[in-house]
Amino acid sequence: MKQQITSPKLRQPNGHFSHATTIEARGKLVFISGMTARAADGSITGVGDVEAQTRQVCENLKAAAEAAGGSLKDICRVDVYVRNMEHFERIHKVRREYFEPPLPASTMVEVTKMTSPDYLIEINAIAVIPD
Repeated sequence: MKQQITSPKLRQPNGHFSHATTIEARGKLVFISGMTARAADGSITGVGDVEAQTRQVCENLKAAAEAAGGSLKDICRVDVYVRNMEHFERIHKVRREYFEPPLPASTMVEVTKMTSPDYLIEINAIAVIPD
């Protein structure tokens, strides 16, 4: 199924992700919208705390993947938007709690604004759920 790709021609990632991820093109593609730290009750989890927000975002990704019939293990790509790139290590500390090898491919960028000034992180994802 999913395979983590590494190359000796590339520097090893600083964070918790793959250079690339391959997956057989069988199954259901799931495109998960950007998840924020908003809890099911509408409140924002961990205002001012990037680790708490990252944990809530990962729980939201997990819930979306499970609703589609899969799990976090089926996620092959994530795009991460952060308000402060200085939080890189703290974000990856939490990601290690949720994502196991083979790791998804990942891009992280710093942005100036999100839909709420209280959001510190947002992650969208692509999953492939086997038949």
